[in-house]
Amino acid sequence: QVQLVESGGGLVQPGGSLRLSCVTSRSISSIYAMGWYRQGPGKSRELVAVISKAGSTNYADPVKGRFTISRDDAKNTMYLQMNNLKAEGKPVYYCNADPDGDGLGTDSSYWGQGTQVTVSS
Repeated sequence: QVQLVESGGGLVQPGGSLRLSCVTSRSISSIYAMGWYRQGPGKSRELVAVISKAGSTNYADPVKGRFTISRDDAKNTMYLQMNNLKAEGKPVYYCNADPDGDGLGTDSSYWGQGTQVTVSS
């Protein structure tokens, strides 16, 4: 089992930056893959960025060039650096852990409680 705790959300102006953090309850370097999802009001949850155990990364097209996913193994923490934020509602960002390779976002994965990001002037 993996417990995840996100932090770092808040209010930011368009064009601003935020860094989200996700602390894991077990060694992050042992987790097969981790990712960040977001869900706006009335919308389905969408995958934003992924980082594998080996450190490879992938991003959804809307955030490429603006968001960076990373992790600090010593702190068991995953990050999402978000730059040039756009006013896209008030999505809640969730971190997700796939410890055994069964797939991110599946019933075998684990979710944090979410942290809301509001981009508004």
